[in-house]
Amino acid sequence: MIIHEFGHFIIAKKFGIKIEEFGIGYPPRIFGKKFGETLYSINLVPLGAFVKIYGEEGGLDDYRSFSNLKIWKRVLIVLGGVIAFWLAAMIIFSVVFLIGASVPIGDQDISGISDTSIEILAIQKDSPAEFAGLKSGDQIMNVNRISDFQKLVLDNKGKQMTLTVNRGGKNINVSLTPRVSYPEGQGPTGVVLERIANIIEKYPWYRAPVEGTIYTGKITWEALKGIYGFFASLLNGKGVPPGAELAGPVGIVIFLSRAVNYGVGFFLYFIGSLTVLLAIFNLFPIPALDGGKLLFLIIEKIRKKPVPVKWEQGITITFFILLITMSLFVTVKFDIPRVVDFWKASL
Repeated sequence: MIIHEFGHFIIAKKFGIKIEEFGIGYPPRIFGKKFGETLYSINLVPLGAFVKIYGEEGGLDDYRSFSNLKIWKRVLIVLGGVIAFWLAAMIIFSVVFLIGASVPIGDQDISGISDTSIEILAIQKDSPAEFAGLKSGDQIMNVNRISDFQKLVLDNKGKQMTLTVNRGGKNINVSLTPRVSYPEGQGPTGVVLERIANIIEKYPWYRAPVEGTIYTGKITWEALKGIYGFFASLLNGKGVPPGAELAGPVGIVIFLSRAVNYGVGFFLYFIGSLTVLLAIFNLFPIPALDGGKLLFLIIEKIRKKPVPVKWEQGITITFFILLITMSLFVTVKFDIPRVVDFWKASL
């Protein structure tokens, strides 16, 4: 969110608008120092950042006031945040194409993808896998699908079996005996598996930015289609579509923690995708988001006069409270169970 607010900040500065404060986190303030006319602050609540633009609330007849700018300039300032998100995504994906990335996929998604592997993500403590010497990062060579591995293990419960794994480019054989009875959530062998597909290959430094920019556009289009499908499903009374997951700030942190397990390439891939989603989300025509501010500017253009300041502030505060309430609901309903599962898996 610092990138987002910096987008507003830099364009407002470009148009000569006075910036009263640029803050990291939300008040109460921990530290602040003024450079020129702008106060730069570090605040207690670590949930993003904010930029306080002079006259943003309206009603100020001053040549350095936001409300005194022409509408097209105000539109650009409002769009500065989402533009910054997309530029950041292009840079991130450019790095991804420079180093390559492996992406987790389901068994149902392997059609047309040849470079895949079944990889061990984690080993449960005191499990047959741990006793056999299996390690995180080992690639299982005996099977092509996770479902095949599960069947192989179930067929050999209580019997010794041999797995061929690739570790550091070398194939080794490992013997283990799947448990007949086992702790809940661990399975007979005590391994956490994922199918990994190497779908983003490395490109030379001069090609990576081009590929990263193109891929940002592709991810944006796919995200828009996904969002459309999500809301279409809800409006048709079908509920949340299969495979869709709702997550609040806590859930995103959990996903980031899991993304680290797949290496730097996938971690950056996840960050880039998340950045694109944030850009799109901020364009929703909801007061308290950039899209809501754009909506008020469109209404002003049509009416030939601004929406009354009290009306805009009241509507914005109402929707802000609704967004916070929705975020709390998602946290309690979806994120807390994820935290519990994540905690259990890490024991």
